[in-house]
Amino acid sequence: MARRMMSLLPRWSSRVFSVELDGAPFYFAIQKEHQGEEVPRVFANIQKHDRCYSLLVCSRDRIQRAKFYGELKDKLLRDLPPECHLSPMSSFLPNVKDSLIKGYFVKGSPESSSPIERLLSDLIRHDPVLVCSYMRGEDGLQWTQHLWSDTESQGMEMPNDYYVVPSAAPDYHPSTLNIINSDVFYSFNEACDVLKKCGDIIPEAKSVLELLPSRAEARNKPDFPVIVIEGLDATGKTTLTESLRDTLGATLLRSPPQCLSPWRARFDQEPPLIRRAFYALGNYITAEQIGQEGMKAPVIVDRFWHSTAAYAIATAVSGQVANLPGEGSEVYRWPSDLLQPSLVVLLTLDPEERKRRLRDRGQGETNEEQELDHNQLFRLRVEEAYRRISGPACVTVDASPSADQVLQQVLLLIRGKCHL
Repeated sequence: MARRMMSLLPRWSSRVFSVELDGAPFYFAIQKEHQGEEVPRVFANIQKHDRCYSLLVCSRDRIQRAKFYGELKDKLLRDLPPECHLSPMSSFLPNVKDSLIKGYFVKGSPESSSPIERLLSDLIRHDPVLVCSYMRGEDGLQWTQHLWSDTESQGMEMPNDYYVVPSAAPDYHPSTLNIINSDVFYSFNEACDVLKKCGDIIPEAKSVLELLPSRAEARNKPDFPVIVIEGLDATGKTTLTESLRDTLGATLLRSPPQCLSPWRARFDQEPPLIRRAFYALGNYITAEQIGQEGMKAPVIVDRFWHSTAAYAIATAVSGQVANLPGEGSEVYRWPSDLLQPSLVVLLTLDPEERKRRLRDRGQGETNEEQELDHNQLFRLRVEEAYRRISGPACVTVDASPSADQVLQQVLLLIRGKCHL
């Protein structure tokens, strides 16, 4: 199994490894000879006799890879000794697209090493994982990486041992290497292909596929303007969109569309690759509805592709806002086969006021909304991703005044931009 996994990972010694600790990535590399380098920060604070391991999920089938990665975390949390510490990790070739593979870094005490290694030996025999152990040198100043083979259950390891050395942070956060058509989808066909491949393991995928428009229908250009209202929950989108509908005699649509509601809970349980493809396809269904309704009247849309992309980008890229792809990155481009709105308004609100409004509403929150509330960095990444998306870019409107004042301000934008 391990040798087959290695065939999927050429240039092993050129790869960089990243371990997430307290939401920040720490990097290290490997090399065949040690030249007096310092101990990487990942290993600097590990107790003298602790043992460390890494598991990387490798498979040519990205559906299998995504599913197993999520299942692996549950298995490790369930089966590892309770004193073990589990952290997300990844391996990648710097600046090489689609080179990122994900996994987990395990730290255990000397007493837990035997049960850990029994569990890892079983995994390497049956599952698409590549396992490494990390050993401290006698002088305590060097660490080595040992790549396990499929004979590891007999206590044998492959002869390929590498010294672990510090690595500078890459030019881009490693998650961005795989973000295109993995966390964010930029074409109907790419997202559709994921759900087609899920048909055997997720029966609901077939029901979703039956609702999809043809690509040509999704690109219809309506005669009337299309105005999208974006923003975090409790910024006043519902109130504003309904007021715009009544004031302009417009049609009001929502994304994801109502027809996907029966399956949202099901796909919310899936790993990002599958979940994001589901929501991306929801935008194309909404685009078909826009194309039809926009022939008769202006169309107001409560959320559209900006939301899908902003949340996906902010989830995939951890840590500080500076870790996001830079402004102008292709990550922020609009899908070439998706209908473009005439105007996108982004409602913004002071975080404390938004929390107050959420409490007053008393409604249950999605997992992502809960994350927004307790993780300020995530909220900042979402808001910044919204601002960086182009084609069209968002026009920001302060949602803190009264609902009528916000309505009047947005109507001025619409009249200026859309000539209504």
